[in-house]
Amino acid sequence: MIPPGATAIVGAAESTEIGTVPDMSSVGLAIDAAANAMRDAGITAADIDGFTCGYFPVADMSRQLGIFPSWADNTVVGGCSWMFQLRNAVAAIHAGYCNTVLIVYGESGKSTRGLGQSFDAGQRGGTGQQFDMFYSGGQAAATFTLPVVRYQHEYGLTDEELAVGAVSQREWAVDVPRATLRESTSVEEVLASPMIAWPIRRAMCCLVSDAGGALVVTSADRAKDYPKPPVYVLGTGGALEAGVMSPGGVREPLRPEFIRTSGEAAFTSSGTTHADIDHLMIYDAFIHNPIFGLEGLGFVEYGEGGHFIAEGHTAPGGKLPMNTSGGGLSYAHTGAYGMLCMLESIRQVRGEAANQVADVDIALCHGWGGYWSACSTLIFGTSVP
Repeated sequence: MIPPGATAIVGAAESTEIGTVPDMSSVGLAIDAAANAMRDAGITAADIDGFTCGYFPVADMSRQLGIFPSWADNTVVGGCSWMFQLRNAVAAIHAGYCNTVLIVYGESGKSTRGLGQSFDAGQRGGTGQQFDMFYSGGQAAATFTLPVVRYQHEYGLTDEELAVGAVSQREWAVDVPRATLRESTSVEEVLASPMIAWPIRRAMCCLVSDAGGALVVTSADRAKDYPKPPVYVLGTGGALEAGVMSPGGVREPLRPEFIRTSGEAAFTSSGTTHADIDHLMIYDAFIHNPIFGLEGLGFVEYGEGGHFIAEGHTAPGGKLPMNTSGGGLSYAHTGAYGMLCMLESIRQVRGEAANQVADVDIALCHGWGGYWSACSTLIFGTSVP
């Protein structure tokens, strides 16, 4: 097992602009974020020997940045791909395959949507193409939110309680200058927004945004030589299932085992407990995602996550600050939110977040890929245990 804190993040940045950036392509956003992250770390392309970028051809993107890596990875499992890539980078650095890895992401999720893009029906021969999309199961709000109605029925969570999640995250976003939605909202306003896929209203769905992000990762020994205080990677986890729609998919939609598997791996490898976590980010493509994350990761028992949020425990002033940038519901969501989710965790550990939580020593970040088909859990800290 890789020792907790053997690697660290020494550079982290978003693209210069986020939200609506019509004059930049996905590649442009990625390159902009990469340049910002390298500047944040005080390095140049010549200092990087490991590279990964997700949705882009890895050789094309590295060449555009002037990077000629000796190690590369391009794991793609949906929105948490860059979290998996960080986990792989940690392993590669520990194995001696490379010294410094640049992880790059960019997506013009808003400005290029519908401009000549073909409908993605999944890989040829895959269950997604054969079954889900064929029978109109590809609409994200209708697919990803399938467990919500059953959850509400089984655990007695009302629409009003469900809506509190959007209200709480907007409370965080009000004080974040780069957030897309900065006006406070109410349960009544959330429930009055247009119905998308019952019981999910528009205000319960993520934003559609343009953004890029990038990380620079190196060994803990090297991390001391960089200008910013290192953010140590204390623990990592990841797991896969087949999604809520696919035949033989998620084994138990209300209690997804892959969340528990990922979380336990992260806690075990970090040597931390739930009581050690000062700050939490849970990828919120839709309002119910944090509920399932809280339960699957073990912060609350099954059936308690929705009520926990409704009682204000994750809002400003609550005992478990969560999604402090405003999250995908209020900050920004490009289509694959994992990188932006990590960046807020890192800002909190560095002590430079817009909505800085006091005394953040350890932060947990959890993300999804597909419709309950992948997840990854990362634990960051200010120091090595």
